[in-house]
Amino acid sequence: MNHKPNGPYEAFIKHPLDFLIALVSLIVLSPLLLILTITGAIAMKGNPFFVQPRPGRIGRDGKAKIFRLIKFRTMSNRKDENGVLLPDEKRLNRFGRACRALSIDELPELINILKGDMAIVGPRPLLVRYLERYNEHQARRHEVRPGITGLAQIHGRNSITWEEKFDWDVRYVERITFLGDCSIVLNTIKTVLKREGISSETSATMEEFMGSGQAGT
Repeated sequence: MNHKPNGPYEAFIKHPLDFLIALVSLIVLSPLLLILTITGAIAMKGNPFFVQPRPGRIGRDGKAKIFRLIKFRTMSNRKDENGVLLPDEKRLNRFGRACRALSIDELPELINILKGDMAIVGPRPLLVRYLERYNEHQARRHEVRPGITGLAQIHGRNSITWEEKFDWDVRYVERITFLGDCSIVLNTIKTVLKREGISSETSATMEEFMGSGQAGT
């Protein structure tokens, strides 16, 4: 599954530009990040960061690189009397809801961009176990670096189906341009300000993807 760059922007400019923007953003936003870290530690009664393995871009070995995604935690570790984690909607506290509504829980991912694991724009990095559940078409989302935002995030976010999300992801993979990325970033800001698509119709976040056809490779 070899991905051919759509043009000079994707081949030579996109990654260095992402690195520069992420570096400047981290410096400028450092006071806010410090405040969120302290507030998150208090709200979550402990570690304010959520770190989890996620699959990234497919390498020369034909496998998606697994990296450690870092975000601000938005859900507590509250458990029931049997020691089982409570449903997402019960663990999503006021701080977490505010972070999700404004998408500021994603800010630590700027570090992932500096490390080369992610891009500003690209398919969102999902769970590792989803890899074996994609069909061949859906697996194409891993031909490029995952992003903080993407086409799926401005076309419904968590209010659309998994299949619709993956269709938007693949559409992005097939046509990556500078103007397209700029448009996605601007529309992401509009979506965040309108607080659209934060939750699905039946969940506080998004239901697990269980597959929709022949597993991809």
